[in-house]
Amino acid sequence: MGAVGAAMLNQKVHGTPMRPVNPKIMLVEEQAAGVDSLSTYLEDSVYTLVTTGDGQSAWEMLVADPGHYDAVILDHGITGHDGMPVFEKMQGHPVLRGMPAILQTESAVSPGRFDARSNAAMSRLAKPFDRAQLLGTLAKVLKNRVFYRSCLDGSDCTSDTLDLEHEATFTFKTTHSARDLAALLANTCPEPQRVVVGLAELLLNAVEHGNLGISFEEKGRLRRENRWEEEVAARLADPVNATREVWVEYAREPGRIRILIRDQGDGFDWRSHLASDPAQATGLHGRGIAIARMMSFDSVEYRGRGNEVEVVVDTP
Repeated sequence: MGAVGAAMLNQKVHGTPMRPVNPKIMLVEEQAAGVDSLSTYLEDSVYTLVTTGDGQSAWEMLVADPGHYDAVILDHGITGHDGMPVFEKMQGHPVLRGMPAILQTESAVSPGRFDARSNAAMSRLAKPFDRAQLLGTLAKVLKNRVFYRSCLDGSDCTSDTLDLEHEATFTFKTTHSARDLAALLANTCPEPQRVVVGLAELLLNAVEHGNLGISFEEKGRLRRENRWEEEVAARLADPVNATREVWVEYAREPGRIRILIRDQGDGFDWRSHLASDPAQATGLHGRGIAIARMMSFDSVEYRGRGNEVEVVVDTP
């Protein structure tokens, strides 16, 4: 990496446990029966539910405190109330564009009705659905949002120091460190809420799919069997992987921030994951690269066999 101004900072990142968070969910629902149903489903859960009956009041509440809520549940039926205008406004807001949205739809509504960008930012929940389906969808869409609220505040001091640097190099090995570094680097960007989601996905991919060699198919199976974290820990402890690190090069340049991520794995066919596939976007995993391309960064460029990726965030 060429000289940009300041001396290169070499820093090891070490992970720390995340603080527990009680996610706040906004439900936009005009039908009392719908409010009662979702309220019942979320009783005795970790979620705090706030309800409003129309899109205009929902929008006013969101923009009044855009960092207060963690997700919004909207309704998109064949007829009647339509939550899509709220979602479209959210996509034009610098903070709310990073908030997960769940769209309740009638079963007859085709997933093809949602455009590519929507599929990266939104999950679809077809009616009728049960409590397990709702909780599963919330857990999926809030994975990175909860991470953001948990650790981004804790990295403010370090990111202030990083703001003084024009260049920095980081190396790390674990998924905890990947999350911490994502928060640190996102805090140096104009819209950290937008950047942290895609950056966390790419850094985690570099550990899990890159250095540890876990395929996307294996990850799906392990998650279904509730053995994902156990397998990651086992592979991290394997002497074969003990020396493998992820390298991250950070460069602040006029008008942009460049972040280069390189792992020591065998690479993968990244081209199929850059496309926005509705099935992939609503699946258990595999949506991170599409999210990074469409939501988190102004450009994403994979190189070589797929174990090196450079992302750019514009800084007006």
